[in-house]
Amino acid sequence: MSTQPSAGADPRHAIETVFRLESPRVIAGVTRVVRDVGIAEELAQDALVAALEQWPRDGVPDNPGAWLMATARHRAVDLVRRRENYARKLAEIGRSLETAAPPEEPADPEDIDDDLLRLVFTACHPVLSAEARIALTLRLLGGLTTPEIARAFLVPEPTVAQRIVRAKKTLAGRNVAFEVPCGPEREARLGSVLDVIYLIFNEGYAATAGDDWLRPALCEDALRLARVLAGLMPKEPEVHALVSLLEFQASRTAARTGADGEPVLLKDQNRRRWNRMLIARGITALHLADATATGAPGPYALQAAIAACHAHAHTYEETDWASIATLYGLLAARAPSPVVELNRAVAVSMARGPAEGLAIADAVAAEPALRDYHLLPSVRGDLLARLGRTAEAREEFRRAAELARNERERELLRGRLRSLDVP
Repeated sequence: MSTQPSAGADPRHAIETVFRLESPRVIAGVTRVVRDVGIAEELAQDALVAALEQWPRDGVPDNPGAWLMATARHRAVDLVRRRENYARKLAEIGRSLETAAPPEEPADPEDIDDDLLRLVFTACHPVLSAEARIALTLRLLGGLTTPEIARAFLVPEPTVAQRIVRAKKTLAGRNVAFEVPCGPEREARLGSVLDVIYLIFNEGYAATAGDDWLRPALCEDALRLARVLAGLMPKEPEVHALVSLLEFQASRTAARTGADGEPVLLKDQNRRRWNRMLIARGITALHLADATATGAPGPYALQAAIAACHAHAHTYEETDWASIATLYGLLAARAPSPVVELNRAVAVSMARGPAEGLAIADAVAAEPALRDYHLLPSVRGDLLARLGRTAEAREEFRRAAELARNERERELLRGRLRSLDVP
């Protein structure tokens, strides 16, 4: 049985949405067969083309993810059989897969296909640069487009495209195993894996482009991966810290959008809608991070501590901004970046006044990485408005709206601009 598209609906849009959600598992599953992430992505794209041809005519299958997986795997079988230099080994794999049932979706939301975790560690192999590891995994696992990854990195799109192409070629040329490594090799890849998971979560938490501000599926995948990683590496404090940070952030999801999907800023959120179970999980994970730490807290532990300060405040006015500003100072020393400084500017403005915050924001305004970053003029606009410098604030919010690529966020910034015109 399948579901026919409703009259007037755009089946291509529905199919592309399904593919974006399911493609990471399809790519991971096919990579286990062909041992080449580039080829696996091409086969997943072939399955998408088949869906675009068949689903509008025959209807969407009851389990579209399994349909895409089966189609891609059958094409993988055909491919490996055509490869003479792999004929004997891969033909045996092909025969076994040809009769295998499509993989079932995890019944437990805490479960995740092991192939996804293998895909993360494979894409984070040390033969690749740190930038290439993150870009490739975001592309394969997160299903992000090249422009979205470029936005997350604050680098030009051609740079990201080149990193992805070269990364695929390097992994294939070096015959990198599709596995979760053990021992020292696993630890060597951990930092990149954590960064990848965090960036995937962030893209779901505040989408860089499109009509929707939230992409919950990405947040859910990132949180599941982080939890699985914590189970694999229970003695790694930064793994627990990342889990804690994501639990705290995810706890606010229901309160971050209004009835029509519009963004709701932190100060305006109904904190009764925050998920107390996820907050409790975040506190537990932060305790585990503290218990396993042997030195100074790492970047994710500091960010989790900042998120905990927000979680403990029952109202916006009760927020311990002084502690948050101190933690951002420690984070800036531990993992310096223009974005961290911008966040520190906000915290300092709340703890010690907008003038001090603006001084910090102005100090990083010339950073090349922030040239097209819409949150820089957004933050400056807010600080200038609080200082009564309305004309300057208008210009900043106008520029922020022009730079924002997410339609929901763009409209929010336009609203801030309009509010300054109200006497």
